[in-house]
Amino acid sequence: MEGKQLKKLMVGMALTATLATAVTPGFGSIGGNQEKAYAATVTYKVTASKLNVRSGAGTNYGIIGSVVKDQTLSVVSKSGSWYKINYNGRTGYVSSDYVQSSGTTAPPAESTTYTVTASTLNVRSGAGTNYASIGSVTKGQKLSVMSKSGSWYKINYNGRTGYVSSDYVQASAPTTSPAESTTYTVTASTLNVRSGAGTNYASIGSVTKGQKLSVVSKSGSWYKINYNGRTGYVSSDYVQASATASPKLVVDSFKTLGNAQQVILVTADNYDTKSAKIQTFEKVDGKWKQVLTANGVLGQKGFALAKKEGDMESPTGKYTIGTAFGRYANPGTKLPYRKITSNDVWVDDSKSSLYNTWQQKPANGRWTSAENMDIPAYDYGFVINYNESRTPGKGSAIFFHVGTNYTAGCTATSKEQVVSILKWLNPEKNPVIIQSPVSELDKY
Repeated sequence: MEGKQLKKLMVGMALTATLATAVTPGFGSIGGNQEKAYAATVTYKVTASKLNVRSGAGTNYGIIGSVVKDQTLSVVSKSGSWYKINYNGRTGYVSSDYVQSSGTTAPPAESTTYTVTASTLNVRSGAGTNYASIGSVTKGQKLSVMSKSGSWYKINYNGRTGYVSSDYVQASAPTTSPAESTTYTVTASTLNVRSGAGTNYASIGSVTKGQKLSVVSKSGSWYKINYNGRTGYVSSDYVQASATASPKLVVDSFKTLGNAQQVILVTADNYDTKSAKIQTFEKVDGKWKQVLTANGVLGQKGFALAKKEGDMESPTGKYTIGTAFGRYANPGTKLPYRKITSNDVWVDDSKSSLYNTWQQKPANGRWTSAENMDIPAYDYGFVINYNESRTPGKGSAIFFHVGTNYTAGCTATSKEQVVSILKWLNPEKNPVIIQSPVSELDKY
């Protein structure tokens, strides 16, 4: 009896976005502006009833959780129409179409580069020409800007803090990564490859019509590419992007899923291994998306060809999801949830009329054997609806639960993953769990 867990992150993060803009003095006699980093008291709130949090800035990226209406978000930056946020200790992205900001300063654009435009620009110790020069930067040099103060940029300069005049620094458009599975083809007969994102940069070579390009990112109207082992830039006006088919998921070929829109897939290399791979999938807008991948364990003797009571093997097959359980309060699952007490047992006595059911002590002659439910392995989990007909000797108490070594016939993974999967499971989506050696997945 064991449990497994997928991870859908429910986030509740409050944020006040603080953007300090401090600038670095350089050329000119601009006078002694004192650095004045202004705090932007901007609040970002979700306006949709439920908003997906994705692993990247686009709907082609996987869902790592969700946020709900009126939840406040910890926004790091903005990339196109997506906000980069702190989400349960990791980085996530949400569509800005469903987030409302209140305040005066928007988050910084993500991946913005700053380039020196003056032939030589002084780097000063403070935000003003009255501060001493601590060095200089030259035309075309890229700067690591920390913030802006008045007309000065605060920068990292050789491991220390410096300031340059914003009059002689140009911010380029945010750099965005192209969609992963996209092919880029040259449409011009000959297209210059330049050393920077603009026609003012030197040509370092050329590409020809029909040539495929390895695009790294896009900056304004220029593609950054890998060109003969070095970095180059080509105009996007002469490059055509054609989306390619997304990689096919294993569940795309399954024929037995019926109306299931959530699938937990537990696979092993063969029948005899106790190590398993756990994957979760969800159908969104008619297409299957992978949600989670985790390591898990099976029964001590692996998968069963024909499950029997006490054989230390996990059953193969496709099963519906039953009651969620745990020794603590409901962690946030939508499944029916039952909190375990010290009297709870699962009857494994094949001769009992209560075989393969959840009962409470004392036995009072109703069974001679039952498994105690109040144990650490069942801190959290759910029932796999196996042997619902309660055929004597066919196996009982098959769970998805907490564990990292092996089980007595259940499926298990870490507590973190179990809780994550519990939060993700939605009975309205008719979830199922499929357990099988990889070689027999064509049965499903």
